[in-house]
Amino acid sequence: MTLDDLMQAEKRTVGVKQTEKAVNRGAALKVFVAKDADERVTEKLVELCEEKAVSVVMVETMHELGKACGIHVKAAAAAIINS
Repeated sequence: MTLDDLMQAEKRTVGVKQTEKAVNRGAALKVFVAKDADERVTEKLVELCEEKAVSVVMVETMHELGKACGIHVKAAAAAIINS
């Protein structure tokens, strides 16, 4: 999956906290994390994805990820969800 998939997804989360919640409840199909985000902010999410066997796609910049989510601010993380 690519950023195009995220852009076209019917349902998605934006932000580390919302994405963590989706991973915990088993709703996240794919997680996207910005490479330039503060590692202290994203580290727990990446570890959680490894535990729950959710694949993680690294995106170059927070700006690029925010744009893919259809927002006008930067985003550290996002996910395509199924519910």
